[in-house]
Amino acid sequence: MPSVQDVGGPVAHDAVVLAGGGARRLGGADKPGVRVGGRALLDRVLGACSEAGATVVVAAPRPTARPVRWAREDPPGAGPVAALGAGLRHTTADTVVVLSADLPFLAADAVRRLLAALDGQGAEGALLTDADGRDQPLVAVYRTSALRRELAALGEEHGGLAGLPLRRLTAGLDLTRVPDPVASFDCDTWDDIATARARIREHGHVLDEWISAVKDELGIDLDVDTGVLLDLARDAAHGVARPAAPLTTFLVGYAAGQAGGSPEAVAEAARKATALALRWAEETGEAGKPDGNAAATPADGQPDVAPDATPDTRPDAG
Repeated sequence: MPSVQDVGGPVAHDAVVLAGGGARRLGGADKPGVRVGGRALLDRVLGACSEAGATVVVAAPRPTARPVRWAREDPPGAGPVAALGAGLRHTTADTVVVLSADLPFLAADAVRRLLAALDGQGAEGALLTDADGRDQPLVAVYRTSALRRELAALGEEHGGLAGLPLRRLTAGLDLTRVPDPVASFDCDTWDDIATARARIREHGHVLDEWISAVKDELGIDLDVDTGVLLDLARDAAHGVARPAAPLTTFLVGYAAGQAGGSPEAVAEAARKATALALRWAEETGEAGKPDGNAAATPADGQPDVAPDATPDTRPDAG
């Protein structure tokens, strides 16, 4: 049977997300639960590693958008090395993605790039570097056997893993590095949170962020060609009436769900609705042309206006 990698997908892997810690620089706030773009930071990270075979979150259990397995370091608050050791005990894949729970801009493509870098270089780990070129060992993928080897050595040397810094763990690993100042951005302070909240509302990001938030909120795991739906909404608004845009896209979604809910079903429903909107627009454009059966305008001399085509009196109306 071919492996995941053989058929062009990412290397089979598990994920460990470290979501404990005291968040002292946030005044002790529940950092994984802080919302950026309407979603908790932890849920954003879980979305980025959704292709993992098993996902382990090391923290006290809480509601999450995706199902996960929970683990806890002993004692709680013993630090990232101890937390990683606790999470790793629940993994079985040869490769593990290791992430912190405060990465607002991490996406699945960055995780895939790390997996590809690890596989291509033959190293023991691949991690992102930030805007200043610093290693980010909690935005990384590792060979599970290498992590277990180093954790065992540290535990034997220090009589346990509590309180050890991550650099003691990664120092013994052969690492490759992938620069990515955006995906590696983490939220340590309230200023970082403010920066993240502002950035996702910028014009170039807001639509993708909103779609991701809605899908998480509704429990939808579907890649949709937003361009197709936006074109449909435009054609319905221009060719029929403005209220037709949201209603039509809703009906397309409903029809696609009835047909199985695949991206192909969405595309087919959108194609049919777009074709209908274009036919409707063509008829509207031809309504005033004499065809031998109807006059160009009604007998009262008033233009033939559909009941829902009320004048647009908004300040931005063209």
